[in-house]
Amino acid sequence: MITASKVLLLATLFSLSGTVLSFEQYNDGPYVFEKKNHREVIWICDGIKSTETVSLKSPLKIDHCGQHSTLWQASPKEVTQLEYKGDFKIAATSDIHGQFKLFIKLLKNNGIIDKDNRWSFSNGHFVITGDILDRGPQMTEALWFLYDLEKQAEQAGGKVHLLLGNHEVMVLNGDLRYLHEKYNETAKLLDLSFENLFAANSVLGDWLRSRPVLVKVNDMLFAHGGFHPKLAKKGLSIDKINQVFKTNLIESELEKPRKKLGKYLHKKNGPIWYRGYFKNKEGIQDSSPLEIEMLLKHFDITNIIVGHTTQDEIETRYNGKVIVIDARMKAGENGEILLWEKGKFERGLLSGEKEALN
Repeated sequence: MITASKVLLLATLFSLSGTVLSFEQYNDGPYVFEKKNHREVIWICDGIKSTETVSLKSPLKIDHCGQHSTLWQASPKEVTQLEYKGDFKIAATSDIHGQFKLFIKLLKNNGIIDKDNRWSFSNGHFVITGDILDRGPQMTEALWFLYDLEKQAEQAGGKVHLLLGNHEVMVLNGDLRYLHEKYNETAKLLDLSFENLFAANSVLGDWLRSRPVLVKVNDMLFAHGGFHPKLAKKGLSIDKINQVFKTNLIESELEKPRKKLGKYLHKKNGPIWYRGYFKNKEGIQDSSPLEIEMLLKHFDITNIIVGHTTQDEIETRYNGKVIVIDARMKAGENGEILLWEKGKFERGLLSGEKEALN
């Protein structure tokens, strides 16, 4: 049974084009919650909050106000495989920040998806180093797209690796400083705090909770922010880093506050916040070339690939050993994707043109 209630608020929103929208033009969702014998679907269409009860059948296609979503099995398994090696292409991008239309254009023009937004990267591996959430106005669309694309890739023999970025972790922990105004209004319309839309019994919340913080693909190590040299000096494996980080993911759900390594990994030198490969305001770079070599040797890798610190284009540091893939997509005007095949790196531009990585 579908129910709907009009919410009378005076606030207004800005659309993607920058024009003011009334709530009669405002859409968001769906947000889906797993119950014992059914799923509850909540969404906003033209300023109206609606709810619907659907079955636990999997897969189950739902369509609300133009947003097509496929619901897969409840409670996705924790991602524990963190290393992959094989004869396949690799693509990687970062920091989508709710710029869904730009993201789709980038993927289409570079052969990751087809004209119908379906997986077309064969047995390739596609890595997103975090920050789907915050800043932009189409976070929900991007999440549902990747949630389903992951299944499409697996059915084709490929793989989608969505890693946690600092903004996923912030939202899951109720830190909403960078949330687009649209989602503040969503919370008001639904009479919920926004982080509760990603609670442990929600489809997207459970899915995000199951994502890792790093992945190693063909001897390249990916993370959102990067790896402080101390992680190598302490002899920590990628499995240990991921396990401790994930065990301490949501502070309000812990019996005790984060401490020791769990606290360290969630602070500025942890894998979602670290910026030590870049000069700070004083012109100081935290990681030295010798420390980068130490990291490469310790993790048995050829490259460290990160997002988080925005550049005008994909570029390298430390003679190509560190590759930075946050190419300002969050501004909503441009974006790039890193492409790798048989040891050769290229920058995939928004137009679909390719340029060698310098």
